[in-house]
Amino acid sequence: MSWWEPGAEGAEDAEGVQDAERQTQLLRTRITRRLIDAVRDVPPASVPQALCRACASLLPDVSGLSLSVLGRKAGMGVVLFASDGVAAQLAEIQYTLGEGPCTDAVRLRAPVFASDLTRAPDALRWPLFCVQAARVGAEAVFSVPLTAGASVLGTLDLYQGTPGPLDDEQVPTALLVADALSLAVTALDRTRNVSGSDGVVTWLKGAESDRVEIHQATGVIMVHLGVDAEEALLRLRARAFAQGTTSLDVARSIIDGSLDIRHE
Repeated sequence: MSWWEPGAEGAEDAEGVQDAERQTQLLRTRITRRLIDAVRDVPPASVPQALCRACASLLPDVSGLSLSVLGRKAGMGVVLFASDGVAAQLAEIQYTLGEGPCTDAVRLRAPVFASDLTRAPDALRWPLFCVQAARVGAEAVFSVPLTAGASVLGTLDLYQGTPGPLDDEQVPTALLVADALSLAVTALDRTRNVSGSDGVVTWLKGAESDRVEIHQATGVIMVHLGVDAEEALLRLRARAFAQGTTSLDVARSIIDGSLDIRHE
């Protein structure tokens, strides 16, 4: 059938769709293999950073990235890994201020891309976040939610030091990386809820130590300041935000006694 004959255009469209689906499946397989290879034979405590390096290699043209998971209460997120200090601070800033691409991605259950935080419409959408993001060195932020059914598990957040959108290759890669990480976080949650599963090594099991330290520090703040868990975590994040560091660093300082929060 020639291209000008009836039905030729529809056949070509169908072939184009099938080709796009094949390309997506090949990319999905490549990403999954890269992540699996990254954590193969890696000690549990090193799994988060191994995943981080693998994700960075899959998205080499962005300045940095982070993965956060959500707690049961709104706004209680934990950074499981970050490629650098800027990526970690961006996550903490958004959780502390309650605004930014990642908070909107969670609320909307859809990717939120802000290609220029220095001007409208992004600067008007999140005025506080945009000012703070620019101060730490980010002028574009892209957030993809990690989903499981109707639930949002967390976000994969990318940033660039200069304004500009993700290109046509980066967007599908970011979406598929987030899909793969969603499976990893889901595996972690299932492992945690199965009795007698301490010997099971999941991709993100090593990140639990970070969460434990933050929870321990939150408990110390609750005792010394007489506040509930949600406010204690907010105070911990606010201190990290004010000091230009991460919640984990502040938590460790509280636990080892080098930071006295009794007179906050």
